[in-house]
Amino acid sequence: MSMATRTDPQSPAPHVADSHDLIRVHGARENNLKDVSIEIPKRRLTVFTGVSGSGKSSLVFDTIAAESQRLINETYSAFVQGFMPTLARPEVDVLDGLTTVITVDQQRLGADPRSTVGTATDANAMLRILFSRLGKPHIGSPKAFSFNVASISGAGAVTLERGGQTVKERRSFSITGGMCPRCEGRGSVSDLDLTQLYDDSKSLSEGAITVPGYTGGGWNSRLYSESGFFDPDKPIRKFTKKELHDFLHREPTRMKIAGINMTYEGLIPRIQRSMLAKEREGMQPHIREFVDRAVTFTTCPECDGTRLNEGARSSKIKRISIADACAMQISDLAEWVRGLDEPSVAPLLTALQQTLDSFVEIGLGYLSLDRPAGTLSGGEAQRVKMIRHLGSSLTDVTYVFDEPTIGLHPHDIQRMNDLLLRLRDKGNTVLVVEHKPETIAIADHVVDLGPGAGTAGGTVCFEGTVEGLRTGGTITGRHFDDRAAVKETVRKPTGTLEIRGARTHNLQGVDVDIPLGVLAVVTGVAGSGKSSLVHGSIPAGEGVVSVDQAAIRGSRRSNPATYTGLLDPIRKAFAKVNGVKPALFSANSEGACPTCNGAGVIYTDLAMMAGVATACEECEGKRFQASVLEYHLGGRDISEVLAMSVTEAEEFFGAGEAATPAAHRILTRLDDVGLGYLTLGQPLTTLSGGERQRLKLATHMAEKGGVYVLDEPTAGLHLADVEQLLGLLDRLVDAGKSVIVVEHHQAVMAHADWIIDLGPGAGHDGGRLVFEGTPADLVASRSTLTGKHLATYVGG
Repeated sequence: MSMATRTDPQSPAPHVADSHDLIRVHGARENNLKDVSIEIPKRRLTVFTGVSGSGKSSLVFDTIAAESQRLINETYSAFVQGFMPTLARPEVDVLDGLTTVITVDQQRLGADPRSTVGTATDANAMLRILFSRLGKPHIGSPKAFSFNVASISGAGAVTLERGGQTVKERRSFSITGGMCPRCEGRGSVSDLDLTQLYDDSKSLSEGAITVPGYTGGGWNSRLYSESGFFDPDKPIRKFTKKELHDFLHREPTRMKIAGINMTYEGLIPRIQRSMLAKEREGMQPHIREFVDRAVTFTTCPECDGTRLNEGARSSKIKRISIADACAMQISDLAEWVRGLDEPSVAPLLTALQQTLDSFVEIGLGYLSLDRPAGTLSGGEAQRVKMIRHLGSSLTDVTYVFDEPTIGLHPHDIQRMNDLLLRLRDKGNTVLVVEHKPETIAIADHVVDLGPGAGTAGGTVCFEGTVEGLRTGGTITGRHFDDRAAVKETVRKPTGTLEIRGARTHNLQGVDVDIPLGVLAVVTGVAGSGKSSLVHGSIPAGEGVVSVDQAAIRGSRRSNPATYTGLLDPIRKAFAKVNGVKPALFSANSEGACPTCNGAGVIYTDLAMMAGVATACEECEGKRFQASVLEYHLGGRDISEVLAMSVTEAEEFFGAGEAATPAAHRILTRLDDVGLGYLTLGQPLTTLSGGERQRLKLATHMAEKGGVYVLDEPTAGLHLADVEQLLGLLDRLVDAGKSVIVVEHHQAVMAHADWIIDLGPGAGHDGGRLVFEGTPADLVASRSTLTGKHLATYVGG
């Protein structure tokens, strides 16, 4: 029997299924994109670059990722879709060759007080099962180790229909949870500082209560002075025990005061209900200031901050309780888990081991599982989300990353690059929005958007290889090999801010003098203790303006004009010229179009289908009543003013009939931080991460303060924008301010007058001062990781 041999030297034609190796986008118009058409190679690493606001996120997240998610959601039944977020089809003509998209964005993890690193990554869930199986003494199911489950029990009669008869049966139940009953699983308890509520040397008639809104003889103060429970002319320190209890803690009691039926309630529960139940961001400034003064958070004395009750803490494996395990540094916990040899729970130990090893591999081994999720930086939160994808066996999916190097020291960026390449080499398509040249350099394919930001962007300036980008002449190409030189001469400090024995989080008794009147940069690898030093040791009191990485809160009704307070002077100027009320010139108040309530569009909810937004026919999207648009200032109505860019508005309010100094000052600050292209009425929800950061910086620049503390101000900034930021920092210092920056960007380090380097590692390997001095000395000594990378960067 002879075997057939192939004599044709030509290889067989490729299978038709192998021809779909491109993601094709044609005619994308989402946000500021202008009919963008591109082809992205599959199973390759593609990096999207461009200045902040050029349309990168609009293309990658709002078009490609959103459409993939929408198509996957449509495969579920209408019943299931009703429970899922509804997504509209992006503004695009053709999207072809899409695969399943897994998005790893920079959204902060929920800041709920019960959310921790362990609960966010499922590591806690696995530990709870482990302790419920192996813990001695055995105290119950995994719920018994959860600080989110309270212990409850109950008994009573239930009525049942059985065999045509109604019968009553007694039933009882009990659930053993792990929640600490005192702090309810939060780990800390809040106390009111009574000295901030009243002056005990005064009587109520003399105005002893110092709480905002309870002074000056209003109803709030009359409620107490005329209640009859105590003598209003007696100083509070002379109250009897019963009188003090009635004043501070009495349960709600209906009574008549000055002939009016009112509910009397002790001062403490009344303040907790009226002020402390609200979100801090939603409070008026004077109330927020009072709450910050009066409320003190202390570690729960009953559970010692572990969030768990005594039962959960008593069950141990090899003398370690679940509270001890969660408090360990993750790299140490991984070693402890590796030492457990229990065949009965082998699959569980393997899965837990992989998760903990992923933490270490991604550079987060310095965290602990009990770290509150809300305290992670944007970069840390993004890497925590990456953990579940690292060991995944899925291939041929599209991973979408939003600036994965944010918050990473140059030393850690190489590690992140290796992870991105590993995901690609498993046969996945990796799309990365990025500004750092070190990550752009590893791309197989680069898409550069621009040329400018906002309306000046939204087009593809370059598509091709990294080498092509370098010589392509685009803004990114021109700045790709930029290197800031170390300063020849540095400014002399005008004073020092002394920090002694700093021990916040992992700091190990750090003593350091931060120079004032200069640009000081605090640096070190991720997790070395930079933010702990700056935010934990510099008192945020008088004269200190702190700009952190917390996200801007704002709905689609918020815009740069409302967020920065710019709308107030503009409304007053319109009202003064036209002799009417300022409230008419607010789309959230009296001037709003009655049909769309000032939104400019009408939203129709279609249950599990995507909702539809149509422009309001009454106001044609202008958001105001027709009568309001008849009032003019400098020949423009309020809707035309809100449609202006910051640069136009700066000119408009700077001179002539419309000159408004208060508005002009805010607009100048917005222009200073590089947001001249934004329109005043653009919804905050459409701004990119870098734009929001700079908007926040512009707002804080108005605050009266001598010391500015900035936390990674280069986050989300293009190489070209970093130059502008350095110019802004120089102007602040030259104006007599002290600027302290927590930063990883080498251009900012090179530009500093003084560098404070923490390390040498992360977690318990960090928290020590490894260098303080000028950038030139750091480069010359190369004694630390930062010094070596900075020396390479400046070519020293």
